[in-house]
Amino acid sequence: MLLTLNDESATLLLGKQISEHCPNNAFTIHLEGELGAGKTTLTRGLLTALGHTGHVKSPTYTLVEQYLLAGRTIYHFDLYRLADPEELEYIGLDDYLGNNALCLIEWPAQGGNYLPPPDLIISLKYQKLGRQVTLTPISNAAKTLYQGLQQHYTSSRST
Repeated sequence: MLLTLNDESATLLLGKQISEHCPNNAFTIHLEGELGAGKTTLTRGLLTALGHTGHVKSPTYTLVEQYLLAGRTIYHFDLYRLADPEELEYIGLDDYLGNNALCLIEWPAQGGNYLPPPDLIISLKYQKLGRQVTLTPISNAAKTLYQGLQQHYTSSRST
């Protein structure tokens, strides 16, 4: 699915829509895009929709932020400053991914082969006005989420 998001509020809304269609079992989303493309903004929209009321910052220096929201654990990773993908083994990445958590991973390419395949890939790119977003479902659960998003965005265009 290819979407054009005209502004920050549209990016936040996409995060909200993803949260509404996201499965409750283990689910991993890779967030790709240049610096400032909207990865953390999209994450903020998702977290806010699940009940988070505080500031959402990109965990560039801490590598991961944990949230307990709507009865589930959410991990927000930022691998931008990862010096070596092997570092993921030292932080116990498997423990994060193996506990029915929702994992949002910015800069997944930095994780190399240490990251398992995602359920969903979201790529954000700058446009003259706003952002262009491509959603690519990989798993069956992501395909179900994708269909829910398609219905939402198709119906909102026709109204």
